[in-house]
Amino acid sequence: MSASTSSPGRSVIVTGAGSGIGRATALLFAQEGARVVIADVDEAAALAVAEEVTRSGGTAVTAIGDLRDQAVVDEVTATAVEEFGGIDVLVNNAGIMDSMSAAADTGDDEWERVIGINLTAPFRLTRAALPHMLAAGKGAIVFTASEASLRGSAAGAAYTASKHGIAGLTKSLAVMYRDKGIRSNAIAPGGTITNIRVDADRGAHGPGALAPYMGNVGSPARAQEQAAAIVFLASDAASNISGAILPVDNGWSAV
Repeated sequence: MSASTSSPGRSVIVTGAGSGIGRATALLFAQEGARVVIADVDEAAALAVAEEVTRSGGTAVTAIGDLRDQAVVDEVTATAVEEFGGIDVLVNNAGIMDSMSAAADTGDDEWERVIGINLTAPFRLTRAALPHMLAAGKGAIVFTASEASLRGSAAGAAYTASKHGIAGLTKSLAVMYRDKGIRSNAIAPGGTITNIRVDADRGAHGPGALAPYMGNVGSPARAQEQAAAIVFLASDAASNISGAILPVDNGWSAV
């Protein structure tokens, strides 16, 4: 029997699922038969996605809150376990951009917010999900890293550090749990059409220093293209892939 990318009956958590790549990922998993926890800080957006899923005949529940709060992490995990009986797939997608600031211009507030949302929150949710995956003897974790996890010329200091951290966490998990039935991978999106905002001061050093390198971005991806890569990495079709950082960037990382 050939390996399949379909997800019938699997329990899947998708963070940042109220919009962009997260929304597209949640809808695709549901389309393939997975039961999805729509986790997002924006309740209205999460409910709208859950309604989209149910209208199309799928199964979804919501979990609302800021994942920097351990209580929210615990709630997301408990929702998947209580509603769907466990956690088969965790998609750590939620994230924010920085202001493209160079290190000397990055304030503590920006640093702590970006690192907290982009790196600490995914770590905590992964830590919370792992005991359930270990008990089941299987599981797939997929992170949304970034082109900025592969180079130093795609974002500011805080975002670049956070996404390099995600790449390292992805690989550490792959090594630590390779004999426990748990796989860990990440996509590294390039330019993608979403509602994520970049509030950069064009006159500051950071954006000016990065500008010469941003011409290689190429045509932006659709959120659905990123979602397809995530669903593939979580599927049986990728059963021997772990520790990979998969660029989905129209060849930007090859330039």
